[in-house]
Amino acid sequence: MTVDQTKTPLFTALKEHAARNPVQFHIPGHKKGVGMDPEFREFIGDNALSIDLINIAPLDDLHQPTGVIEQSQQLAAEAFGADHTFFSVQGTSGAIMTMILTVCSQGDKIIVPRNVHKSVMSAIIFAGAKPVFLKPVRDENLGIDHGVTTSSVRRALERHPDAKAVLVINPTYYGVCANLQEIVDIVHSYNIPVLVDEAHGVLVHFSDKLPMSAMQAGADMAATSVHKLGGSMTQSSVLNIRGNRVNVRRAKTIISMLTTTSTSYILLASLDCARRNLALNGSSMAERAIELAGYARTEINRMAGLECFGEDILGTEATFDYDPTKVNIHVRHLGITGYDAENWLREHYNIEVELSDMYNILCLVTPGDTRDNIDTLLTALRQLSDENYNVRTANELVIKIPKIPQLTLTPRDAFYGDTETIPFKESADRIIAEFIYVYPPGIPILLPGEVISQDLIDYITEHIEVGLPVKGPEDRSIEYVKVIVETPAIF
Repeated sequence: MTVDQTKTPLFTALKEHAARNPVQFHIPGHKKGVGMDPEFREFIGDNALSIDLINIAPLDDLHQPTGVIEQSQQLAAEAFGADHTFFSVQGTSGAIMTMILTVCSQGDKIIVPRNVHKSVMSAIIFAGAKPVFLKPVRDENLGIDHGVTTSSVRRALERHPDAKAVLVINPTYYGVCANLQEIVDIVHSYNIPVLVDEAHGVLVHFSDKLPMSAMQAGADMAATSVHKLGGSMTQSSVLNIRGNRVNVRRAKTIISMLTTTSTSYILLASLDCARRNLALNGSSMAERAIELAGYARTEINRMAGLECFGEDILGTEATFDYDPTKVNIHVRHLGITGYDAENWLREHYNIEVELSDMYNILCLVTPGDTRDNIDTLLTALRQLSDENYNVRTANELVIKIPKIPQLTLTPRDAFYGDTETIPFKESADRIIAEFIYVYPPGIPILLPGEVISQDLIDYITEHIEVGLPVKGPEDRSIEYVKVIVETPAIF
């Protein structure tokens, strides 16, 4: 059966339904904007509000699709090289949780990198699973983490052949990939499914100038973020499944359990159309973004005190391939932090970057960029370089990443355990019962069930003092932290 990728079954049905202008006695209560705050209505526009609909019969139901949503998901499966694709209106986080809850039950082991997104850890808590952590490879020149290596996956499987799944990130937030094909083949030799967090890799499937996609590598499930780089609206994503290692019916049940019953048809329609655009134009869209990013990278590398890695990073197990559209700018040689650079760009040029850390800022170049955007960024960076290079003392690259903490309770037992709140600075050697993470990228520094070390207290305090966005605990100022109540020894 040939599939016609020019069609958008759901979006077309929505437009036709809106054009019939039915009298609505159903939610949403604003009824095409009439019952809504006028200023918001005027700003958003009546077109959008006319398709802000719900699962009435003509428009199908995401929870049990048999009509236009099912057709749209089938087109998406074909576009992404999957056997089954499910639309997610709970973002990629919802798709990631679905993957883990589909394959893991109480007490099951799952092999995951330690630098996973917090949605992975949330799912591990919900499932009551036991994470077996892989240590990501630290880049000593840039101060960032890459992915996990093939050899670390192999060692983990030798020790834990009873694991229910292996989760890998492809590509990382910074666009770096390990040898996914090799990892998939090793994991499959144990007949264990591979789950891929592909939040930052929607374009890779549509261009042979980008790394291999999860589905191309033969992975079993991938949570692929269409809204991040593929042109759909924020919070819309897809879950791709292939092969027979994963129970598709169970995945369907789980994603439904995690999803609101009032699914946004605006988000779903944007996925339908983004899929069409990617299927028809994905290759040229990627090409344009790669070209603009290449131009930016070349120019930035000519600026005093700025570095932007490219193909020079390749050649190790953890850096098998990379996505050139992720432009990571290393600012350490200017004697400033990435956080300083982010604030300076905002104040002086009205530029917002994707993230900053101690030494870097990350700029994403997408099919939505133009030469003008890039030139604005380059002008700003030239001025940043002129104002700081050889004026300030360049910081030494101090990689004080504390050791991965010891996990002494399963994350679920810690999260639901008896807790007390104590001052964070006095919490060394206690077991934490909440998350502490830096967002973006949303990677936990401490997870429920891990032992807090003095090193970690110093590391987190330093991040807070530099102004980096440390989040997670119930106490937003991170002066206090929830720990497991310890029963004192009886003498």
